[in-house]
Amino acid sequence: MPGSGRFAPSPSGDLHLGNLRTALLAWLFARTTGRDFLIRVEDLDRVRPGAMERQLSDLRALGLDWDGDVVKQSDRLPRYADAITSLTDRGLTYPCFCTRKEIQQAPSAPHAPDGAYPGTCRNLTPSEQADKLASGRKPALRLRAETTSFTVRDMLHGNISGMVDDVVLLRGDGVPAYNLAVVVDDGAQNVDQVVRGDDLLTSAPRQAYLATLLAITPPIYAHVPLALNSEGKRLAKRDGAVTLSDQRDLGRTPAEVLTLIASSIGLAEPGEVVSPTELADRFDPQKVPGDPWIFTSVDPLDPVKGS
Repeated sequence: MPGSGRFAPSPSGDLHLGNLRTALLAWLFARTTGRDFLIRVEDLDRVRPGAMERQLSDLRALGLDWDGDVVKQSDRLPRYADAITSLTDRGLTYPCFCTRKEIQQAPSAPHAPDGAYPGTCRNLTPSEQADKLASGRKPALRLRAETTSFTVRDMLHGNISGMVDDVVLLRGDGVPAYNLAVVVDDGAQNVDQVVRGDDLLTSAPRQAYLATLLAITPPIYAHVPLALNSEGKRLAKRDGAVTLSDQRDLGRTPAEVLTLIASSIGLAEPGEVVSPTELADRFDPQKVPGDPWIFTSVDPLDPVKGS
């Protein structure tokens, strides 16, 4: 039986149209394959007061629904601690005292893929670790990976083999790292389909490999194109009317915004009135556009711009 799909925003601000587009695609992929659709709030890092509530309100305004309660990562810390204990008991973790600057300046390890952690702290002796602790440095905890590559299945990109390195599992401030939390949560929530922006495609092999170490079956991925501004950069608040609230201020209703987003996926004609259920009837994952959506600030009376 199918498991679940999910949308997992970070409550650092309002969702922009690119985020809402990804949410719609994640909803469509899940609903058209008989999966539950879950919302998980990734609030282990920067949190802006009220952002989560506004994000959920925007999703509802577009007509997207979800199954079960909204889950917050900050409520799941014991699960991450258990995963770290399991890996540590098997000798698969080690403390890392490197600063970001030191990692950037360190020479790459022999045969290590470009961009991989160079392994500076991988083989420190207990005495060397004690000296660094005595100096006041608070270590992060890294995975002791036993491979340098892993292959994942992506519904839009095919089989993708990518780099695996010693990712951080626990930050120096004691906060579980993203790569650990997302894997643990997907496993615990029976998420077997992950639809997200293609900027995270290179993270998938690392996460899938970590999942196997935790006896979690890696999900099937669908990394969808991002929304970009006219300069080809990721959409951001500075690009104009990019949130649902901004669009309301321009006179556009949530239903019209849904149509705008749907037309960027090829599921609606500009100005057509549609619902998520109608979009699901039209949805074909093989026809998801492969190019990014180039969005420009829209005139509320012009349904063509921005699509």
